[in-house]
Amino acid sequence: MGNKDVLNAPFLRAFVKTASNMYRLGWDERNGGNISYLLHEDEVAEYLNINKVVRTIPLGFDAKELIGKYFLVTGTGKYFKNVEEDPANNVGIFRISKDGLNAELLWGYEDGGKFTSELPSHLMSHIARLKVDPENRVILHSHPTYTLAMNFVHKLDEKEFTHTLWEMCTECIVVFPDGVGILPWMLCGTNSIGEATAKKMEEFRLVVWGMHGIYGAGKTLDEAFGLVETVEKAAQIYILTAHLPRVNTIKDSEMKELAEYFGVNYRKDFLNL
Repeated sequence: MGNKDVLNAPFLRAFVKTASNMYRLGWDERNGGNISYLLHEDEVAEYLNINKVVRTIPLGFDAKELIGKYFLVTGTGKYFKNVEEDPANNVGIFRISKDGLNAELLWGYEDGGKFTSELPSHLMSHIARLKVDPENRVILHSHPTYTLAMNFVHKLDEKEFTHTLWEMCTECIVVFPDGVGILPWMLCGTNSIGEATAKKMEEFRLVVWGMHGIYGAGKTLDEAFGLVETVEKAAQIYILTAHLPRVNTIKDSEMKELAEYFGVNYRKDFLNL
């Protein structure tokens, strides 16, 4: 049990690559942003002794719905730019304890650190998404530049915000047919923003935190990353063109045609037909 080097584990290598790409794209300055990845016990046990708990860290809320689940999570105060060079200090793998109140650290946070302060938001979102999609494994949060810029110049209405994004790239309604949920500005790092985010996650895989950033959920790191990446591209096109007279646009009838051709379950109420 656990006789392989965890640094070579495919799940950790993919996680590190995702963090590096998020930093490279300018989504996660300083210690901005966080990622949590739900792991299966058998894949963890291949690399770690799951009976050897390094230390116990209080979660700060009751995660009883996730008891016994394993997570790979970025550390609080840690810079995404350093994850690739030193994963053992910047990320950690832990199990939710039998009382649901603690994280049983199995590996990582070697400098005495702990998980991101946004962990309540992540775990609450995992709980919400797992009820909708039992295969959901990833929640990521970042501060993509153009998505954030769009927050300041566009009405923060879910239908209107989603509709504008859908108009910006032909792929958008196919990639995120469920649209984008939006929260007003709220104090981050609290259980209340976690609860609000989780509520939105019941119907959206993408949730914008007003004037702050975005949350994405997915079955894989690539899916969650790709959702945010597509929103960010659409927001960039919007910001580059918003001050100019629009000559052409993707019509609602064309978006409907796209969604139906690709067989996605889109928010019909977000179109004006």
